[in-house]
Amino acid sequence: MSTTTTELPPGVWADLVGQQGPVGVLRRAAAGHRHAMSHAWLVVGPPGSGRSTAARAFAAALQCPRQGCGQCSECRTSLSGAHPDVTLVRTEMLSIGVDEVRELVRRAAMSPTLGRRQVLVVEDADRLTERGADALLKSIEEPAPKTVWLLCAPTADDVVPTIRSRCRLLTLATPRPADVAALLHRRDGVEESLAAEVARAAQGHIGRARVLARDESARERRREVLRIPGRLTDLGACLTAAAALVESCAAEAGAATAEVDARERAALEEALGFGARGARPKQAASALRDLEEQQRARAKRFQRDALDRALTELTTWYRDVLALQTCQAREVAPELEGRPGPELVNEELRPELAATARRGTPEATLRRIDALLACREALEGNVAPLLAVEAMMIALVRG
Repeated sequence: MSTTTTELPPGVWADLVGQQGPVGVLRRAAAGHRHAMSHAWLVVGPPGSGRSTAARAFAAALQCPRQGCGQCSECRTSLSGAHPDVTLVRTEMLSIGVDEVRELVRRAAMSPTLGRRQVLVVEDADRLTERGADALLKSIEEPAPKTVWLLCAPTADDVVPTIRSRCRLLTLATPRPADVAALLHRRDGVEESLAAEVARAAQGHIGRARVLARDESARERRREVLRIPGRLTDLGACLTAAAALVESCAAEAGAATAEVDARERAALEEALGFGARGARPKQAASALRDLEEQQRARAKRFQRDALDRALTELTTWYRDVLALQTCQAREVAPELEGRPGPELVNEELRPELAATARRGTPEATLRRIDALLACREALEGNVAPLLAVEAMMIALVRG
């Protein structure tokens, strides 16, 4: 892997590695170049490419008198979400509903209080419900004079056509692992070899690379997932592996949500007057029930995200196997003797991957990758996680 990295732009743009083109577009807009600005932007890009980072940086640049110096109070408060004229919206639920959108629309109609513009950043625009999108449409069609909408989504197709047709599209690319490693080393102080390893493992996903770099338990969970292919020897092993994976992801989701769940419940009970001379308001049961439903939806999303990460890790295993098999099929392996082989995501597992590659065929490996994709689609269609993962494990062992 090449260690050459592209030069990072200064100020609020410094963390947008590998995005020189999009950053140039945003900087020209913030500087007021002719025809460069729009009242609504749709920032799209693969997971981990920095969609929300780009939107926050642009929001800061629009408030900054120096178009994003990164040092002034306007930049710092905009990036942190403390600026009164920058609203940052990120949902932990499965969707963004109409009530939340209506509150955003209300804010969008207000004049800026301190800054130069009223900026609203919706980090998960792909999660807008149909009614939520309808409520947002009129504000984007007829914006207030100093209001800017910044919507983020994985692809333009993830946003309803009526919204995306009224936004200027900005597309981000997947950063190179070398650029991600350089960012982790510079910004987070991660040792260079570890930064290179996790950047390669995360395949350009900056957030995932940072988690892997900072959390040994996350690295161990990843290693455990990559042990699964070697354990799939028969039907019983498949069912055992499926149950263990689903249980592990559920536990990970529970650990991630337990603290915030307890904090939300305590705050609601205090608001309802629990503990005040033994009072228990009539609306308490309904309010607590609503909170529990929201928390279950959040836990479901977190479990789905954890399973998706596991499927991604398994895909990297079979991708590496396929790379080695393709090399062998072209009969270039002898020529590679004494040279590095194909670049692998899981370079540290090359001996195990090579052994797996020799035992199978590219066609069988492609069928296994298809099984992983089918599992992801089943989970998105709300198939029970255990059933979807069991079917996938059985397909992996059959090849």
